Amino acid sequence: MQLLLTTSGQTEQLGEHIGRNLRGGEVIELISDLGGGKTTLTRGIARGAGSTDKVASPSFTMSREYETPHFTIMHFDLYRLATAGVVGEELREFVSDVHYVTVVEWAAVAEEVLPASRMTITISKTANEDERSCVVRYPAAYKYLLKGYKVE
Repeated sequence: MQLLLTTSGQTEQLGEHIGRNLRGGEVIELISDLGGGKTTLTRGIARGAGSTDKVASPSFTMSREYETPHFTIMHFDLYRLATAGVVGEELREFVSDVHYVTVVEWAAVAEEVLPASRMTITISKTANEDERSCVVRYPAAYKYLLKGYKVE
């Protein structure tokens, strides 16, 4: 699915839609440049899932947790890592647990830890500074996450 998001509000709305449909156990990989909207999208995911926690980029802490009524969202940012190391082992614990939803930024260093069956959202800047091209790839088993979604 390819989308054109013209505001950060639309990026959050996409996240909220996904968040409302999460069941637990999903893994979402976020790809974009610095400042591309990964944390904005995660903020929407957490809000849509019912979290009232403050969502912030885990660039310096490597991970953050957001509690929801039904599961915990684990938000990883692997930007500063050359290898997955200990964080990769921590990530491995969450990606197969239905009590967690795992959101991973800069996941390339932990590729071997991530399941093949995951949603990947790639956000790219366009020629228009305010717009983002968003490509969402997901296995058939995840199609419920975007069911009924329309850009507003």
